[in-house]
Amino acid sequence: MTKIEAARQEYHDWCEAIGIDTLDKLNQTLAEGKGIELINLCEARQERKYAGMANQIFWRRKSSRIVMISGPSSSGKTSSSLRIAQQCRVLGLSPKVIELDNYFVPRDQTPKDEKGEYDFESLGAMNIELLDSNLNDLLAGKEVIIPKYDFKEGKTIMDESRRMSLGDKDILFMEGIHALNPALTAAVDQNRIFRIYISSLSALPGGEKVHNSTTDKRLLRRIVRDNRTRGISPERTLMLWPGVRRGETLNIFPFEENADTVFNSSTLYDTPVLKYFAEPLLYGIAESSPVYEKAQKLISFLNHVRAFTPAEIAAIPPTSIMREFIGGQTL
Repeated sequence: MTKIEAARQEYHDWCEAIGIDTLDKLNQTLAEGKGIELINLCEARQERKYAGMANQIFWRRKSSRIVMISGPSSSGKTSSSLRIAQQCRVLGLSPKVIELDNYFVPRDQTPKDEKGEYDFESLGAMNIELLDSNLNDLLAGKEVIIPKYDFKEGKTIMDESRRMSLGDKDILFMEGIHALNPALTAAVDQNRIFRIYISSLSALPGGEKVHNSTTDKRLLRRIVRDNRTRGISPERTLMLWPGVRRGETLNIFPFEENADTVFNSSTLYDTPVLKYFAEPLLYGIAESSPVYEKAQKLISFLNHVRAFTPAEIAAIPPTSIMREFIGGQTL
């Protein structure tokens, strides 16, 4: 059994243990007015998972001082990284963040895809030599300047104010699509790195098994978040999704088993929340759209889901992973 399969099985076993292992049972739970009770239960479970990962980081802190986090789009990596870091602080550690996006090569050195466009998701777009040099220096107790990448100009800026070193309690946190690829840190001792894979792995079958796609769940999350935070239409998100999936297939999924631990970012209540926010957006996609059929398939699934009420949505904690998508997060 792979690590991903084990994580999925563990989640399935938990759903069975609490008696909500199908979409029908989830709908029944909400119909009985137990939505807020379910929210609290799911959040408590996730907090235990975050604490468990922090414990692993704590016990390996002497050897593994770098935490690399990766996962596919809309898995809640940002929220999860912050929650794990918070749990590390509870244990007396001091997380420091290095943003991998600042380690791009100059624009004129960026590889291009088959269409002749810059391929920023390619490993070749990363300045691996500079990253590895910085990491090795930090692990050796030296001070380095963390680069700042100017996306407008396509060049790296070295600012003296961005000097960093690692104290005894400091742990480096890095998140990015290549974080589980050992080629990103080929010149760094791999034993110094603790890797976490984050994805929304679960899906609940209905009475006729109407849905079993974790990919579609992530897509619904992205539709809601893109529209809320970037003003991107649901139609545009659906049109871009195949490209996102190609990037995941090339750069993320082949390395998922390199993770030391897997975190399943699903909650049992995410589909009722997503129905509330995503369904009206999907209904706005015209029949003439090239993604109309896909939108209709998502609507067809959501028709089997009982939506959260506004009162239930208001009860979702501001630190919840779902707040990353629907708004109101305070992390």
